[in-house]
Amino acid sequence: MFSLKIIDTDLFLDMPASTQLLYFHLSLRADDDGFVSSPKKIMKMVNCSDDDMKILVAKKFIIPFENGICVIRHWRVHNYIQKDRYTATMYKYEKNMLNSENGVYELNSNSEINKLDTKCIQNVHEMDTQDRLGKDRLEKGKRENNKKKKKVTELDNLIDSYTDNEELKETFRDFIKMRKSIKKPMTDKAMNLLTGKLDKLGSTDTEKIELLNQSILNSWCSVFPLKKESKEKEEEYSGRKIWDPNSLNL
Repeated sequence: MFSLKIIDTDLFLDMPASTQLLYFHLSLRADDDGFVSSPKKIMKMVNCSDDDMKILVAKKFIIPFENGICVIRHWRVHNYIQKDRYTATMYKYEKNMLNSENGVYELNSNSEINKLDTKCIQNVHEMDTQDRLGKDRLEKGKRENNKKKKKVTELDNLIDSYTDNEELKETFRDFIKMRKSIKKPMTDKAMNLLTGKLDKLGSTDTEKIELLNQSILNSWCSVFPLKKESKEKEEEYSGRKIWDPNSLNL
C-alpha cells in the first residue's frame, strides 16, 4: 500500500521519475517492517542509478545502513499489517537503531551510527583546541563554518546528488548564474526538469556539459539538441569541397 500523504507531496513529485520508480520498487519488496535486503539488486532490475538512491536518502525517504540494507522511512504510514499476518523483520539489530513516531522511522540517539558521528566530531574539536587553536579562534572557526553551511542551497544538494563529475557540477553552477543574470532564476522543480531533459539528450557527462554550455552561450532557459552544421558546410569551410566537372553545362 502507498499513502497519498507521502507520494502526493511536492517533495516526492519533484524527484525524477526514475527516483520515484525506485522508491515504489523498494517498497514493494520490503518485509513487514519496511526493510529491504538487496536495494542494489533492485536498482539493477529496474535500471535505476546510484543517483536515484542518493536522492531518496537526501530527501529522507529511505534510511540506509552500513551493511547495505535500507528501510522505508514512512513504512508505517503506508502500511498497517494485522498481527495475525505480520512477520517480524530478520534485521533486529538495525531495527533497534530506529524509533518510530507517528509511523515514521528515525535513527535514535543511541544508535551506533550516531555514536560514531558524535565521537568523530568531538575528537576533531579536541585536536583543534589542543594542537592548533585557542578558544577564541575555535569560536571564530565555528562561525565561519556556519556561514558556509547557510550558503549551501537545495540546488547544490540536487547537483551533488545528480553527479560526481566536478566539471559537470561547475557547469551546472554556471548555468544557474546565467539564469539569474537574465532574471529567470532556477527553482528546485526547474532543476529536476532540467536533469531529466539532460538524461534524454546526453548519454555521457561530456555531452551534458556541451548541452549546458550551448545554453549558457545563447542565454537559453533550458537545454536543446546540439546544433550541427551540415557535412557540405563543414567541407566548404575546411577547404575540402571537391570540384565536379560534370556540374558544368558544356
